[in-house]
Amino acid sequence: MVTPQQIQDWIETGLTGSIAKVSGDGQHFEALIVCADFAGKSRIQRHQMVYTALGDRMKSEIHALSMKTVTAEEVQNQS
Repeated sequence: MVTPQQIQDWIETGLTGSIAKVSGDGQHFEALIVCADFAGKSRIQRHQMVYTALGDRMKSEIHALSMKTVTAEEVQNQS
Protein backbone atom coordinates (compact mmCIF):
# COMPACT_ATOMS: atom_id res chain seq x y z
CA MET A 1 0.00 0.00 0.00
CA VAL A 2 1.26 3.46 -0.91
CA THR A 3 1.84 5.92 1.91
CA PRO A 4 1.48 9.70 1.87
CA GLN A 5 5.22 9.96 2.59
CA GLN A 6 6.04 7.95 -0.54
CA ILE A 7 3.88 10.20 -2.71
CA GLN A 8 5.47 13.26 -1.13
CA ASP A 9 8.94 11.88 -1.86
CA TRP A 10 8.04 11.03 -5.47
CA ILE A 11 6.64 14.52 -6.11
CA GLU A 12 9.58 16.30 -4.49
CA THR A 13 12.04 14.14 -6.43
CA GLY A 14 10.23 14.62 -9.74
CA LEU A 15 9.63 18.36 -9.36
CA THR A 16 12.95 19.96 -8.50
CA GLY A 17 12.66 22.54 -5.75
CA SER A 18 9.11 21.59 -4.82
CA ILE A 19 7.69 21.12 -1.35
CA ALA A 20 4.76 18.74 -0.97
CA LYS A 21 2.51 17.95 1.96
CA VAL A 22 0.46 14.80 1.38
CA SER A 23 -2.19 13.18 3.53
CA GLY A 24 -4.40 10.20 2.86
CA ASP A 25 -5.66 6.77 3.81
CA GLY A 26 -3.73 4.55 1.41
CA GLN A 27 -6.15 4.91 -1.51
CA HIS A 28 -7.34 8.53 -1.52
CA PHE A 29 -4.79 11.29 -1.09
CA GLU A 30 -4.71 15.08 -0.85
CA ALA A 31 -1.61 17.12 -1.64
CA LEU A 32 -0.50 20.71 -1.33
CA ILE A 33 2.41 21.25 -3.70
CA VAL A 34 4.46 24.44 -3.76
CA CYS A 35 6.84 24.85 -6.70
CA ALA A 36 8.43 27.88 -8.38
CA ASP A 37 8.13 26.13 -11.76
CA PHE A 38 4.33 26.52 -11.53
CA ALA A 39 4.67 30.27 -12.19
CA GLY A 40 2.87 31.29 -15.37
CA LYS A 41 1.24 27.86 -15.78
CA SER A 42 -2.48 27.08 -15.77
CA ARG A 43 -3.95 24.73 -13.18
CA ILE A 44 -4.14 21.97 -15.79
CA GLN A 45 -0.49 22.46 -16.77
CA ARG A 46 0.52 22.33 -13.10
CA HIS A 47 -1.40 19.11 -12.55
CA GLN A 48 0.19 17.61 -15.67
CA MET A 49 3.62 18.43 -14.21
CA VAL A 50 2.72 16.53 -11.03
CA TYR A 51 1.35 13.59 -13.02
CA THR A 52 4.59 13.50 -15.00
CA ALA A 53 6.58 13.47 -11.75
CA LEU A 54 4.49 10.54 -10.49
CA GLY A 55 4.71 8.67 -13.80
CA ASP A 56 3.01 5.30 -14.08
CA ARG A 57 2.24 5.29 -10.35
CA MET A 58 -0.93 7.26 -11.16
CA LYS A 59 -2.12 4.32 -13.24
CA SER A 60 -1.33 1.57 -10.78
CA GLU A 61 -0.38 2.54 -7.24
CA ILE A 62 -2.35 5.74 -6.58
CA HIS A 63 -6.12 5.38 -6.72
CA ALA A 64 -7.07 9.05 -6.28
CA LEU A 65 -5.07 12.23 -5.77
CA SER A 66 -6.62 15.62 -5.10
CA MET A 67 -4.09 18.41 -5.31
CA LYS A 68 -3.61 22.11 -4.84
CA THR A 69 -0.66 23.44 -6.83
CA VAL A 70 0.73 26.87 -5.98
CA THR A 71 3.87 28.98 -6.08
CA ALA A 72 5.45 30.36 -2.90
CA GLU A 73 4.29 33.83 -3.95
CA GLU A 74 0.69 32.64 -4.21
CA VAL A 75 0.93 31.14 -0.72
CA GLN A 76 2.16 34.48 0.64
CA ASN A 77 -0.62 36.40 -1.14
CA GLN A 78 -3.25 34.09 0.41
CA SER A 79 -2.03 34.82 3.93
